[in-house]
Amino acid sequence: MTPEPSPSSEDSLAIHTSDASPAEWLGSITHILRLTVTLAVMALVVWLLGDVLTVVFAATLFAVVLHGLSRILVKHLHLRYGWALSAVTLGLILAVVLLVWGSGPAIVNEASRLQDALGQQEKQLRATLEGSPTGQMILNYLPSSLGGHQGGGNSLASLGSHIAGSMTGIVGSAFGIVGTIVVVLIAGLYFAMSPSLYANGALRLVPVTQRKRARALMLRAGHTLWSWVAGQALDMLVVGVLSGLGLWFIGVPLALALGVLAGLCNFIPYIGAIMGAVPALLLALSLGTRETIMVAALYSVIQFFEGNVMAPIIQRHAVQMPPAITILSQTLFGAILGFPGLIFASPITAALLAIFDGLTPQLEDDERV
Repeated sequence: MTPEPSPSSEDSLAIHTSDASPAEWLGSITHILRLTVTLAVMALVVWLLGDVLTVVFAATLFAVVLHGLSRILVKHLHLRYGWALSAVTLGLILAVVLLVWGSGPAIVNEASRLQDALGQQEKQLRATLEGSPTGQMILNYLPSSLGGHQGGGNSLASLGSHIAGSMTGIVGSAFGIVGTIVVVLIAGLYFAMSPSLYANGALRLVPVTQRKRARALMLRAGHTLWSWVAGQALDMLVVGVLSGLGLWFIGVPLALALGVLAGLCNFIPYIGAIMGAVPALLLALSLGTRETIMVAALYSVIQFFEGNVMAPIIQRHAVQMPPAITILSQTLFGAILGFPGLIFASPITAALLAIFDGLTPQLEDDERV
C-alpha cells in the first residue's frame, strides 16, 4: 500500500489560512496597524523632541554614573545611600575645582596654542595641495565645508580649521552649552537622589499586566548603561595616557592637550579614534615626514592594543556590542539627532540591545545559523 504524500509547506499554509476565522484575521490586522502607528508616533516624537530627549538621556546617564559610584561606597564602606551619594557628589566637585584651580590656566593655554597651531598647519597644508596637480585634484573633489572646491563657494574652511575653530564655536555658544550642561547635571543629580521615585513613576504608565516585565527590562538597561560607562571610562583613560606619553616621546608639541583630546574623543567608539588622531597628524606634518609616520604608527598601535587587548577584557566584564551595529547606530542617531546623537549613539544602542535581549527568547542550538 503506497503511503500518502505529506502536504507541502504551501499546502500547509493554505490549510492554515483557510482554517483561520475572520476574527483571527481581524486581530492580526489590528495588531499590525497598532504596531505601525506606535512606531510612527515614536519616530515623530524623536524627530520633534530630539534635543529634549538627548538632554533627558544625558541626565539619565549621569544619574547612572552617580548611582553606580554611590553603590560602590555602600557596598564597601557600608554607608547609607544618601551619605554615599553626597560623598560622590562632593568628591566630583572637589576634583573639578582642584583641576580648574591647579591646571585650568595651563589647559586654557594649551587649548589656545593647539587652536593656533592647527590653524597655521591647515594653511600650510592647503598651500601645499594647491601647489601640486594631485593636490588640486583632491581639492576639486572635496566639498567646500572641508576646504575643497566642490560646491562653488568661496569658503576657505577645511578640516583642520574646523577642528581648530570648534573651540571658538564652543566659546561663542558658551551660554547655551553651559546652560544645557547645568540642566543635565542638576537633573541627573535629582534622578540619582531618588531613582525609585522616577522609575516607579515611569512604571505607572505601563499596563498592569506588563509592569513586572517592564521593571526587569528597566533594571537590565540601567545595569547595562553602568557597565558601558565604567568600561568606556577605563578605555578613555588608557588611550589618553598612552597617546600623551607617546606624543611626548616622539617630540610632538602640545602632547598633553592632544592626549586629553584623544581620550575624550574615544568616548565615541571607532569614529572618535579618527577624530582624536587628526589634530596630532596635522601638527606632526609641520615637524617632518618622519614624525608624521611615527605619529600615525603610534595611533595605529594604540588602537590595535585598545581593540584587541583592552576591548576584550573590558567587554568580558561590561558590554559587548558588535562593531557593525555600533557604527550603524552612530550613523543612524547622528543623522536623527546630529552631533549629540553621534556622541550618545553607543550607550543608547547598548541599552536598546539589553532591552531587546530581554524581550526576545534565546535561540536553541538547532536554530542558530
